[in-house]
Amino acid sequence: MSAFVRYTLARLGFFAVAFVVVGLVSSIWLEVSDVTVLWVALISLAISAVASFFLLGRMREEVAVSLKARADKMHDRFEAARSAEDVD
Repeated sequence: MSAFVRYTLARLGFFAVAFVVVGLVSSIWLEVSDVTVLWVALISLAISAVASFFLLGRMREEVAVSLKARADKMHDRFEAARSAEDVD
């Protein structure tokens, strides 16, 4: 499994956990409606983003390194193709 997929699944997991926790806490005091679910989703999104920033730093670095390697590889292939065209 690639680093990007693992990082994305971890982010989705954080959001799901935050959504359940905030939803349970809000159901204690608030009546469930469409607006309440929207607020729960927005608050969960903010909480999961902050948690991901602090807890998934190493995974984020792995994704950055793998994307950089892929971009360098594509750049090298592009340069090789461009130089092959210039041989004429």
